[in-house]
Amino acid sequence: MKFPALARLESNVHRVAEILGVLAKYGLADWVKAPHYGWLRKHLRSGDGQALSGLGLPQRARMACAELGVTFIKLGQVLATRPDLVGLEVAAELAQLQTAAPAEPAATVRATLAAELGAPVEERFAAFADTPLASASIAQVHCARLPTGEEVVVKIQHSGLERQILPDLDILAALAALAERYSPELRRYQPVTVVRQFRRTLLRELDFTIERRHLMEFAGRFAGDPNVHFPVPYAEWSSRRVLTMERLDGILGTNTAALAASGVDLDEFARRGATMYLQMVFRDAFYHADPHPGNLMLLPGGVVGVLDCGMVGRLDPELASAIDDLLVALVTQDATDLGDTLLRLGSAPPGVSRDQLRADLAEFVADHVGRSLRELDIGAAFGNLLEIVRRYQLTLPPACILLLRTLVELEGTARRLSPEFSLAEVFGPFYTTLLRRRLSPRRAVVRLRRAGRDWERLAGSLPRDLGDVLRRVREGSFHVHLDHHHLDPVVNRLVLGLVTAALLVASALLWCLAAPPVWHGVSLVGAAGLAAAIYLTARLLWAIRKSGGPSRSDE
Repeated sequence: MKFPALARLESNVHRVAEILGVLAKYGLADWVKAPHYGWLRKHLRSGDGQALSGLGLPQRARMACAELGVTFIKLGQVLATRPDLVGLEVAAELAQLQTAAPAEPAATVRATLAAELGAPVEERFAAFADTPLASASIAQVHCARLPTGEEVVVKIQHSGLERQILPDLDILAALAALAERYSPELRRYQPVTVVRQFRRTLLRELDFTIERRHLMEFAGRFAGDPNVHFPVPYAEWSSRRVLTMERLDGILGTNTAALAASGVDLDEFARRGATMYLQMVFRDAFYHADPHPGNLMLLPGGVVGVLDCGMVGRLDPELASAIDDLLVALVTQDATDLGDTLLRLGSAPPGVSRDQLRADLAEFVADHVGRSLRELDIGAAFGNLLEIVRRYQLTLPPACILLLRTLVELEGTARRLSPEFSLAEVFGPFYTTLLRRRLSPRRAVVRLRRAGRDWERLAGSLPRDLGDVLRRVREGSFHVHLDHHHLDPVVNRLVLGLVTAALLVASALLWCLAAPPVWHGVSLVGAAGLAAAIYLTARLLWAIRKSGGPSRSDE
């Protein structure tokens, strides 16, 4: 089979073959699903030797991403934030992808630092530890001390990473185009849009100046809050591939034993962290979008330290307003308003049943919302809401899905710190503020102003558009195109029926008139025509039965 979209990638043909081979091995390509490959899959094993037979799709997808390297590991992590596309089970499995990678030699690291900072390491730092604290797929982290005496950590990007990632991104774009064009099963997952968004996200992650700006913005927004601390970045010792920032001295959220032995009230610590996140979302519309325990640190005094600000979310005013409406509909248990808000937030496929959607949302509201704040499980509620979104194939903005996923992960992290924690209780004061903001005269004025601009824009463009239509009518260049979906099979059957009927009548006449050549009094031409008519009639009846036409109409 020839892949036209890959014709431009001849220089990467070996990598393309490797990717397709891994996808085939893990049963993630259409041709592997064919029955005659079943015997082969029983003998296939993953990169670490695990047998693939009997594994479900989520496990195979995670293993394939891990085996294909950094680009696909990052792709899996991005898809883990889109449970509306891949489902909660697949998203949860992909979230387990680890980015740990072997550290680069000290000589390579020092060469990178010298090239990025414009001087040898000895001239830029008073001390630098060659042994890294950690190494992930994108970068590794080293301890150091600045000439001014501050203890810092230095995040250094692995060498040659862009040369490895950029070809993979081109191949992914080509494969996504093929999947969207030729695979109806994959088309509804919007592979082209997902890959385009992933490319933008990954290239931004490779630019450490963006993370440095995030750190500075977060620090500025929480400058007056003594319970929250972001590491201070040092611009003079940073670049596009190097990020130098304050070294925080505390206990990571993943170290449960040390947290328990610290003597700090972990419930209060969890509440401080959750309050910080809700302030980011509902006050600033700019939030840290990766609240797993490894990115939170308990600092002296119960202060919440936040690490790794590479992944963030932003809410524009219109989206923030729609999300406010969504949360109000959830709390007020209004299934109709909830459905209308979901449909306004995104788009629905043609023919979606709004009545059935509202019925499912009403059941969802009854299951999750009619409880006390302490009993309400926001993580489970949002998870079920995303399942409804996926079931009806609603397309929500990625920023909305990222926010819902962040809130789900935030509650999971907080409950890991304190099993009795309730995000709904922390959300209470924010809900009051949200209601006040939703009903404020200022917001009504903003909406009226926006509506006025829309009407003004329409009034300005309408005469010009109507004039263009009338001009094209006068010139005879105005055409109306009608698209009839699923009409071709009906027309084909109608034509086949007419041809069959005509052939049957003509053949019967030839038979009755004994048109030569004749054998034993039977017209051979008439007999052949009747046989052909009977065959075409059988085909037509089989096609109608296969499509379920008569049976469905009867029902």
